[in-house]
Amino acid sequence: MSQTYDVIVVGAGVYGTTTALELHRRGRRVALIDPGPVPHPLASSTDISKVVRMEYGTDSEYMALVDEAISGWHEWNETFGEPLYHEIGVTMLTRQTMAPGGFEYESYIRLLERGRQPERLNSDEISRRFPAWRSGTYHDGFFHARAGFAESGRVVATLAQHARSNGIRVIEGMTVASVTTQRGVATGVATREGEAFSAAEVVVCAGAWTPWLLPELRAVMRPTGHPIFHLAPREPELFTAPNLVVFTADVANSGWYGFPMHPREGVVKIGNHGVGVALDPEVDERVVTAEDQLQLRDFLATALPDLVDAPVVYTRRCLYCDTLDEHLWIDRHPEIAGLTVAAGGSGHAFKMAPLLGGMIADAVEGHPNPRLARFRWRELADTTAGQEAARFHG
Repeated sequence: MSQTYDVIVVGAGVYGTTTALELHRRGRRVALIDPGPVPHPLASSTDISKVVRMEYGTDSEYMALVDEAISGWHEWNETFGEPLYHEIGVTMLTRQTMAPGGFEYESYIRLLERGRQPERLNSDEISRRFPAWRSGTYHDGFFHARAGFAESGRVVATLAQHARSNGIRVIEGMTVASVTTQRGVATGVATREGEAFSAAEVVVCAGAWTPWLLPELRAVMRPTGHPIFHLAPREPELFTAPNLVVFTADVANSGWYGFPMHPREGVVKIGNHGVGVALDPEVDERVVTAEDQLQLRDFLATALPDLVDAPVVYTRRCLYCDTLDEHLWIDRHPEIAGLTVAAGGSGHAFKMAPLLGGMIADAVEGHPNPRLARFRWRELADTTAGQEAARFHG
């Protein structure tokens, strides 16, 4: 097999697979390299589901981006002939009345401005339509139908198989140790297994491993781990859509979000989109702690009481590649020609999957794309605060 390509993409998560497919569509000879298996069980782009939602508080630019991405999710369902994306809607609930400045209120207003039709929910309506919620805990919020979840692990596996069937070489079982350069120009990659691959362009889509592969990014990117729980409810129907849909539960003040019964796995998945814990992806275990479990049970007791005693059948600590400002990072390296970095998903990039490959390919080829200005290579101070509006920064 050839060791020389037009483009080598490092990392076969959602960034890497979409990039490889788009560059191949543009006529490039592409190799996709990953430690494997794909989807990698320790990577961000795995597990059974990821939220797909337009709501970003005051951030109309992200809202527009995801609105377009959702159209792409529907196209993927048709292309691949199976429901990788399930549009069952989302509820965004608040303990207090929605008010200006709050994530839910600002999201609701911008949905209306965009011509969407979110349905305002009071306490009685929440109890009537979604009976799993403890009556009286959440007093306000809304339901938005243009939202749902993607079966994330299956998405990546499907994209990787699609890449193989289109002639892209997907190389599993190799870990890129370094990007090779000559006189300030990227010339390929070297692996820990002793292999060398040459290319005119290298794209690093290595998620939380990116700042380890490119140490110059360690000042602006950091891996963090966030608890995920799969629960087996004793009354599955109560937690099956439409009785329960994708939800956020006063999320900017608590971090809690989750999903209804999964159509294949038969579990309710709940996670916390918060500060997380710092992790070294090379050496640290992805352990969900006893304290994490207690916090989950406290949340369930006040919010979803019929899950309080439900068995937790699986846990994982989802790995984010956080940029300090929590915006994506997609740009050509300022000092190494032929090297592009696409990382920094910060726990909210997967929903944009149908658009990621196009944006990253435009960065690789230097094509104008107004969306890339926000994700450019940038200097960030240690004190830079995260700006993703749905995230609990407490």
